[in-house]
Amino acid sequence: MNIAEVKGLDLVEISPTANPPVCKVIDYKKFLYELKKKQKEMKAKTAKIIVKEIRLGPNTDEHDFNFKLNHAIKFLKEGAKVKVDVFFKGRSIIYKEQGELILLKFAQLLVDVGKIEQLPRLEGKRMIMIITPKK
Repeated sequence: MNIAEVKGLDLVEISPTANPPVCKVIDYKKFLYELKKKQKEMKAKTAKIIVKEIRLGPNTDEHDFNFKLNHAIKFLKEGAKVKVDVFFKGRSIIYKEQGELILLKFAQLLVDVGKIEQLPRLEGKRMIMIITPKK
């Protein structure tokens, strides 16, 4: 403590559980600043996962299907995950098989740019499938 006082710095306990405890004579404000800077740098390096959503209907036309397929290809090439869902309105819930066929056809056409992370699954009035980009 005397050494820290003479130098005008702070005595910081680095590892209190060690035997004997480890202490350092440093400027505490500078230490906190560098710690925050390292944490911010680590956060910037982490990959951010973006999920784009594409919604289809059980009776989606060929042109609309291809239009949305092109959007999905663009999203996957940018590195985003694509969540494709078929939304059943009213009594259209009786066409569950048709919705599943649309999703599987969608996945089949995206096989060269993405792979299926989650197979089609019915959640309430929606059938959802998630596709991730290939590396």
